[in-house]
Order: sequence, then structure tokens, then C-alpha cells
Amino acid sequence: MKSSFSILFTILLLVVVLPPWCPTSASGGGQWQLLQKNIGIVAMHMQLLHTDTVVIYDRTDFGLSNLSLPGGRCRNDPNEKVVKIDCTAHSIEYDVPSNTFRALFVQTDVWCSSASVAPDGTLVQTGGFNDGERVVRTFSPCSTCDWKEISNSLVVRRWYSTNHKLPDGRQIIVGGRSAMNYEFYPKTDANAKNAYSLPFLVQTRDPKEENNLYPFVFLNVDGTLFIFANNRAILLDYTKNVIVKTFPNIPGNDPRTYPSTGSAVLLPLRKKNRHSLLSEAEVLICGGTPRGAYTQAQKGKFLASLNTCARIKITDPNPSWVMEKMPGGKGRLMNDMILLPNGNVLIINGASSGSAGWEFGRDPILAPYVYNPDKEPGSRFDILKATNTPRMYHSTAILLRDGRVLVAGSNPHEKYNFSNVLFPTELSMEAFSPPYLETVFDNVRPTILGPKSGKSISYGQKVKVLVDVAGGELNRSLLRVTVLAPPLSTHSFSMNQRMLVLEPSNVTNVNGRPTTFEIEITTPGSPVLAPPGFYLLFVVHHNVPSEGIWIQIL
Repeated sequence: MKSSFSILFTILLLVVVLPPWCPTSASGGGQWQLLQKNIGIVAMHMQLLHTDTVVIYDRTDFGLSNLSLPGGRCRNDPNEKVVKIDCTAHSIEYDVPSNTFRALFVQTDVWCSSASVAPDGTLVQTGGFNDGERVVRTFSPCSTCDWKEISNSLVVRRWYSTNHKLPDGRQIIVGGRSAMNYEFYPKTDANAKNAYSLPFLVQTRDPKEENNLYPFVFLNVDGTLFIFANNRAILLDYTKNVIVKTFPNIPGNDPRTYPSTGSAVLLPLRKKNRHSLLSEAEVLICGGTPRGAYTQAQKGKFLASLNTCARIKITDPNPSWVMEKMPGGKGRLMNDMILLPNGNVLIINGASSGSAGWEFGRDPILAPYVYNPDKEPGSRFDILKATNTPRMYHSTAILLRDGRVLVAGSNPHEKYNFSNVLFPTELSMEAFSPPYLETVFDNVRPTILGPKSGKSISYGQKVKVLVDVAGGELNRSLLRVTVLAPPLSTHSFSMNQRMLVLEPSNVTNVNGRPTTFEIEITTPGSPVLAPPGFYLLFVVHHNVPSEGIWIQIL
């Protein structure tokens, strides 16, 4: 423990009697706002950084984008398959507070790549297509920074792979097209230069449809990795390259990973009670397609997508899947699943028939769903307000520090195509405000007054929090703190998305300040629970979150 990093959080909570309905249960709730009509590129990949900026990048071989590179700069790439001299941008940095963006320069092709954020806040992006398939690119956020590229940094080509941060600060890169293995980055020793065979990826590869690309990967609370591909899952001890558990196949045996694209989240990690250790973890998978949907779409037949979610407690000795149906009477594919600050799950974007892939999606679903994991089965879903903009193949969504969800992308074409097509290339950017941001909750919304964002704290550190309650009453049972690792969003999966719920203790009134209380929380006790890096910290009261602040756990 680093006592020099002790932090005093001063938090203002304005608490009055709640309305008779909860902010996550209002049918049709929430608001949409158009932020940018044209950012110039398709948001195929998005990552929020601790500077409140979002790095967005597209493939380089779509042809010319709608955003010029500044200063007459051009890509000159003799290996490029479409435009060898290209003076347009294929990446931007979006500044959330000012709602502005600037062009970034990326040289090699980042199409269908993967990434995670290093402990120091640097975005580390891996792989892609063609000349980018073994490249590692880094972006360190600053007002003038740009991409840096390191050639031949990967052992094998990585295309449609999944990355996950590890407790030691490295990232593991799992799978990809024709890559039935995994490797690590950075390469810290001679053995780390190897690619390690993973037969599970061979076993889950459909010879016609693959269906094991962009596997769902989550770090378990015991340090193993949960890996789901196609219709089944394992726990992998990556330190020994040993499968320690094989889970039952998902009911129905239909595929859920690309191109039969559903989505998945690791549900918020919390203690059973105040005195227990954090020892349970649950995974939720929603949407996907029936087996054969991809090949049927190639023939012009678009099958209805799956309308089920499957939930499993991966820490159980004998785990089993529990099935639930999504609302609305339709299935969903190419849907993004976003952990909200209050621990609920937002399901957004996508379609109800067809498959992922060029021109293969049909029947867009415009309304988000919200899923409350703490409610009883049958009452966990609500339908929220719909957008007017279909978000199909190559759409993305991420949570912002202020509690809004940034939504962008959609391009089911091999090039930018804006006319005479069913779903034109979409260059706009929207924000969805969940119901907890509605003004009716302003009187109960927590407000964090301090400390300054970016503070570094240690594992297992006790942190004192000052809470000011205007009415002089604090409902201790409805007060909690959540910490969230912002993910990379691409192809309907949010890599590295992780939330921990911290229950406050030792709540006392501050002498001489009748409306102010001091509470105490303890940060996660191990990098296995929270890999080192930047997190968003939220205070939640009556299910209404504050704006977040950035903390760095090291």
C-alpha cells in the first residue's frame, strides 16, 4: 500500500424522495442528440482515453474518406490494395468536452483489428489486414500526438482477434482468422515471442462460416481467462497453456461470435456481502444468429436472429446457462452491450435478421434495451427511446465519463457508399442519454467535487469519501461506488470492459456539518480483480450515477 497516495474524495449528493418509478424502468426513456453530422470516417473502432478523448479508426482500404489529412500530408503505400497515394484520414481523435475532432495519420491497414490500453494510458492497437496484420500501433494522448507504428511486432498475423489486459500489465491477443493460437504484448522475454497453440479455436471453427472470430474474452476472478467462441466456452490458464474447465454448450447450440455476431459482458463484480471476498463472476451473452445464417445471407435469404440471452456463473463448480428472452418480439445481432455506471447493461445498435458481413444485415433495431442484472428473470429488460439512424455492420458504442453513450459508425459496404443502397455509409455521431440523466433526477444526482481526475491509488487502499446530502439524510443501503475500465468497441464486442462495485463502510456524520457524511471504501485488492490502468469512478445513489472521475490503479 502506498500511503502517500491516500485520497480524500469530496462528493455532493442531493437527496430527496424518489419518484415512484426507477430511472432504468421507464419504457421509451432516454434521449438522443446528434453530435456531429459528419466526422469524415466510419467509426469501426472506438476507445475512450483518460483525457476525455476518443480515438476512432477505420480501415485504410475503403478508399478515400471524407476527411483530408492536414498540411498536405498523404499516405504513400505501394502495398495498398485500393488507393496507393491517399491524402485522406482514416483515424481521428474526438474531444468529448468541446465536441470537436482532429485527423490522425495511420499508415498501415487497421481493418478488423484489436486493442487495449496500457497501464500508463497509452492505447496499444494490434494487427489488421494486409500490410497491417503484424503491426503494433500506439497512441499516447496529447493535443499534438499521432499514431506510432512498430512493424513485425506480432508473431503471427492478427485479423479479427480479441485483446485482453492482464494483471501484469501486458495484453494477451487471442485468435483471429487462420490464427488458432494466442500471444502476448509487449514481448518481455524470449518465451513471450512465441505463439501458443489453442486447439479450442480449431474445434470451434465452422468450415463454412468460421463463427469463432472476435471471441469473447474475460479475465476471471481467479486469474484464468474465460474464452467463448461459436457456441461454447472454456477457462484457460494462460500461464501454463492449460484448459482448466470446459463449460456446457450454450443451449440451442447456435453461434454467437463473428460473423453470427451477438455480444457479451462480464457482469459487475461485487461481494456476496460486506464480509466476503470477491469470488463470483457471471457472463451475459445476448443475440446472435441461427447456424447457417451467414451462408444463407450470401444467397439472399436473411434468417431471423436469436432473441435470447444466456447467463452463466463461471465460478460455479458445476455451472449451467440460464436463458432469457429479449423484449420486442424480435432477435438481435450486431448489438453492442455497454455497462452503465449503475451496473445495468445497455444493449444498443444492430439488426433483427441476416448476419454480419457485407450487405448481409436486414431489419435494423432502432431502440436500445436496458438489462438490470439484479432483478428477477422475466422483469430485467426495458425498451428505451429509439434513434432515427440505423446502426448496422461496423457500428460502435462506448460509455462517456458524463454517463452518456457515444454511438457512431455503420457501413455494410466494401467502400463508402452514400446513395442507392439500403443502408448508406454513416459518418454521423450521436449521444444517447439513458433515463438516469433525465432532469427529474437532478435532485438526487450525485456530484463529485474532488479530487482532481487522474489520481493514482493502490490496491487494497482505504479511501475516505465525503458525501454532502442537501436534505441531511443518506440512504446507506442505496449508496455505492463503481469503477469501470473503458473498453475498445469494435464488431459488437467491448474488449476489456470491466466493472467492480465497491460497497461503502463506516459511514459517519462530519462534526459541525450536519449534511456531510464520511464514508470509507476499499479499492480492489489485486490486479487480478482490476488490471493496472485508468478507470472511471462513479458514485451511485438511488440507482442514479454521478459524472465519473478518472483514477489510475497501480
